[in-house]
Amino acid sequence: MQPLPQRQQEVLQATVRHYVDTTEPVGSQTLVKRFGLQASPATVRSAMGALEQRGLLTQPHTSAGRIPSALGYRHYVDCLLPAPGAAAGQLERELTGLSLQWAAFDDLLLQLGQRLADLTGLMSLITRPQEIRSQLQALRLVPQNDRLLVLLVEEGATSRCLNLRMPAELGSQMDALERWACDQLGHRGGQLNWKALPRQLSSSGALLQQGLASHQQSRRTVREGAVSLGLGGLMQQPEFERSESLRPLLELVEAEPQQVLLSEAVVKRGGVWIGREHPHPALHHCSVVQASYGNRSGGVGQVALIGPMRMAYATARSAVQAVAAYLDRLLN
Repeated sequence: MQPLPQRQQEVLQATVRHYVDTTEPVGSQTLVKRFGLQASPATVRSAMGALEQRGLLTQPHTSAGRIPSALGYRHYVDCLLPAPGAAAGQLERELTGLSLQWAAFDDLLLQLGQRLADLTGLMSLITRPQEIRSQLQALRLVPQNDRLLVLLVEEGATSRCLNLRMPAELGSQMDALERWACDQLGHRGGQLNWKALPRQLSSSGALLQQGLASHQQSRRTVREGAVSLGLGGLMQQPEFERSESLRPLLELVEAEPQQVLLSEAVVKRGGVWIGREHPHPALHHCSVVQASYGNRSGGVGQVALIGPMRMAYATARSAVQAVAAYLDRLLN
């Protein structure tokens, strides 16, 4: 985005601050009086018109004042974000003095999630560290009476073993099924195309496919566990007064929290998704502010705040970064 003239920067920053504080559209006279802008209302009105032409401000009603657009919030976050307020500093001091002795890691995540929600009035979401998904490179099938041992060889020389119940009559198919699976993995980059499974291996193939799917689901259940708090505060936001406006977001957070927190945002968007920047439709009217943390084994977790696009971005970003940095120190 092209840099804004100084006057337009001041007006955009003041408009965002006013709307975050009041939820009300604002006019030029109010901006001059409240923020002491060194310009006449006519000059400020002209700057607001220029910002509207750029798509950074919008007018919800013909006779109303203006409010920031999603693009306006993006420019504000990227170029005009002020220093975080005193509340963010207080959180950092609390984390510095926090005891590292906790009965369970989940207890700590609950405490941190609650503190984030209380501080900001937004929904907090913290995921446990998850391993980077390893690509399956090979597998070995070892029949033993009515059991089938499945050795999974993944990237980095890591391996896992499955123990499946197997009808005895399927044992004769295991050598052929293993050759087919290894050939698939070698030619398809770690993927198995079950549609290409030979018909004579359909029974044993179904057994292996079900076992692999169950294994992946169990790993995903542990990996994708998340702590979310702050629903009460979110319901008090004017944007979420109606329960139906919250339903898609809550369903997503409950069922698939990893789709809320995309690690790409930390690098490419400064840790902030605004409106339709997020690929999931349930978040097109929201903003997500997040930061990553890791553990010794290479697992990566996310700390985030979710709320309306009208939020105090400086405080939110400082808060999630402080909590992520604390968890990073604790786990390393």
